[in-house]
Amino acid sequence: MSLRDLARELYRAQQQVERLEKLLLSASVAEEMEIRRELEEARAERVQLQKMINGRKDSSPLPRRF
Repeated sequence: MSLRDLARELYRAQQQVERLEKLLLSASVAEEMEIRRELEEARAERVQLQKMINGRKDSSPLPRRF
């Protein structure tokens, strides 16, 4: 997956986390546990994508010497 695709997926994951956080504020007690579970999964996905992007930016195929 290219860096651009990863960035798009990260943006989508961030939007999902924000949507679930807003939904949690107005959720009933019965819905709260399900939303919290979804929110935890969305946050984990966001962290994973961020790590993938950071790994792509940090690693270079050849060491640089000056």
